[in-house]
Amino acid sequence: MSASTSERDVPAGTSSTRVKASNAVVAIGILIGVFTVLSGVASAVFNQHDDSPITREVFGGIPSVLKVAFYIVVPVLLVYGAVLFSFRTRNWERGKPDNRATTPKNVKRRLADFRAGVYMQTLLRDPAAGIMHSLIYFSFLVLLAVTMILEINHQLPEGLKFLHGQVYQAYSFVGDAAGVTLTIGVVWAIVRRYVQRPYRIRIKSKPEHAVILGVLLALPVTGFLAEGYRIAAEGSPEFEKWSFVGYPIAQLVDGTSHLAGWHQTWWIVHVVVFLAFLAILPVTMLRHMFTSPLNMYLRDRDRPKGAMKPMPNLMETELETFGASTIEDFTWKQLLDTDACTMCGRCTSVCPAHATGKPLDPREIVLKTGEVMAATGSPAVSPPIGVDPEITVSADSVFERITPEEIWACTSCKACDENCPVNIEILDKILDMRRYLSLMESNFPTELGNAYRSMENSGNPWGMSQGERADWTAKLDGIQIVDGSSPLEAEYLYWVGCAGSFDDKNKKVTQAMAQLMKRADIDFAILGPAEMCTGDPARRSGNEYIFQMLAMQNIETLNGMGVRKIVTQCPHCFNTLANEYPQLGGTYEVVHHSQFLEWLIESGKLDLTDARLDERIVYHDSCYLGRHNDVYLAPRKVIGSLGGVEVVEASRNGTKGMCCGAGGARMWMEEHVGKQVNVERSQELIRTGAGRIATACPFCYIMIDDGVKGEGLDDDQVKVADIAMHVLEAIEKRDRGSEQVGAAAIED
Repeated sequence: MSASTSERDVPAGTSSTRVKASNAVVAIGILIGVFTVLSGVASAVFNQHDDSPITREVFGGIPSVLKVAFYIVVPVLLVYGAVLFSFRTRNWERGKPDNRATTPKNVKRRLADFRAGVYMQTLLRDPAAGIMHSLIYFSFLVLLAVTMILEINHQLPEGLKFLHGQVYQAYSFVGDAAGVTLTIGVVWAIVRRYVQRPYRIRIKSKPEHAVILGVLLALPVTGFLAEGYRIAAEGSPEFEKWSFVGYPIAQLVDGTSHLAGWHQTWWIVHVVVFLAFLAILPVTMLRHMFTSPLNMYLRDRDRPKGAMKPMPNLMETELETFGASTIEDFTWKQLLDTDACTMCGRCTSVCPAHATGKPLDPREIVLKTGEVMAATGSPAVSPPIGVDPEITVSADSVFERITPEEIWACTSCKACDENCPVNIEILDKILDMRRYLSLMESNFPTELGNAYRSMENSGNPWGMSQGERADWTAKLDGIQIVDGSSPLEAEYLYWVGCAGSFDDKNKKVTQAMAQLMKRADIDFAILGPAEMCTGDPARRSGNEYIFQMLAMQNIETLNGMGVRKIVTQCPHCFNTLANEYPQLGGTYEVVHHSQFLEWLIESGKLDLTDARLDERIVYHDSCYLGRHNDVYLAPRKVIGSLGGVEVVEASRNGTKGMCCGAGGARMWMEEHVGKQVNVERSQELIRTGAGRIATACPFCYIMIDDGVKGEGLDDDQVKVADIAMHVLEAIEKRDRGSEQVGAAAIED
């Protein structure tokens, strides 16, 4: 079946056998509204009272007309809000299918992702903001539960009512405690947004934030005032002391005339504030109360973390457009992302492009996509967050709001995705838009065009002759080179990669790794001229055509040889071979050289006894090894296995590591705007005071070494090298020492 008629091209929501999400939202709203109405009717008909002396009467002191109005207006607003929310859901249905089904295999992971979100674990990565949100979020949930418990108790027959005695006193205490913590959280949020004003929050503050915070603050304040006047009107009974906020208020207002009238007034104000909350819920960013948990639950997907979305075989497909330029080109999950965004700006704060003055802001990619979706919906809905009046959207194209310069500034480091507390997949959107720009418009940087031609004509982005791929072996003996025409007899295929084959710096890495494997007596071979570029630069820059061309050639060679185990020092090759080649029929056991060295050392195959460096070393995390594949400890363990080393960390490390600037095919693009990313990162590494910088990626090695040299530091001051080079140097230093000791012993 061609891609043009396959399931992946059927628009979401077109199946007649499935209930549309937008219809389900309306149905849920109607059910809740009907339940609320019936609750009011039941309480009026059965009129069940609790005769306990330690309790409170629901709607005590409130005229019947106000009770009737409450049970009419609230259900109407609930249904109306559901209808408005369904319009947003209808927008998600415009997207393409995306397999996010819950299965026995992924349900445990889905629930873990959901718990991590609703328990505020993801928000607590930033402790201050996390605690602030926790105070608001959990307090609101408790107050919601308090209200529901009161209503449930209201409907029960007299013999089943439970909100009396000590239960009621505990209930009152919990309700007031939640009100206090909600107030603290909201005041903290107001101070943070309008007094402290951190950059990532300040640049996106809109009037609706003031409205939201005002409503959230008014909820507990008016509730406390209504409670205080109610207690005062009831004569301030002793058992109400458990309402530790309402009771003191009652003491303050005791003696005021018309206490019952004041109670009714504040009750009305409190209800109006609640109605205002219901009114703004579906049309402001408050909607993320629903969309964010849903988005976190749907995090798990049917492809590895580091893999891009697969595309059909471009040689056979009948598709007329590729990539994403219109809302309908994105998946429904990518569109849900735009409504799940909390506008917190954490993605912005960690983006290396944004930090160095480039036009890219990851948060804006999400919000601008959402703006186009909202403006072109049927009917149109409010944008994810308010926009300036002069901003208009005239067509269903994301490039109405997003410029190619923003898209090409991305290094695909995945820091934005990693740091997002609600699991929004920003990088996927950027890469899909790159696919459109590259394949449909040929709108890409000039330098990238040279790399495309080199990959297409020479099999590598350096434009070097394939015949030179194995030249690095000239100074080494015993390196087995196979041509790909016969079965691989060696246990491991050493995938050298383009940088390791052609770049002078990285040839040293290749030679060091080969020597270490020989020392460990590993049976390996290389392809030499038969090895082609994996296609990572082409795919990350959107040129799926060249990627598939190269990948299919490599897969044909590897499958024909019966290759099963591959070792590579390039995280980009590692990610592509392990995570993306299976999309095209190439499945192998792929290990990065940091993992392989870790195993060699731990198994004793590589002897590091007395191998020392006696220096301070800082390790620079590779984005494609770390955030794309969660390999953080292996390279650190390898370096830490050397005697005498002091391993230090840069201020940004691990999941928060700073990109070198070369990912996403940026290696072959010039930086014309702002500070160079590799300079920013190199300066940060230098500030650690380390005499050595360890890398585990050929691109990182090139970029960091250039950055350090640009700061005027030579190798004898700060030495940049791959982990394999540092390990080999320590071993050779040990061996030379042993030889000198042996020679001295002979002379003696």
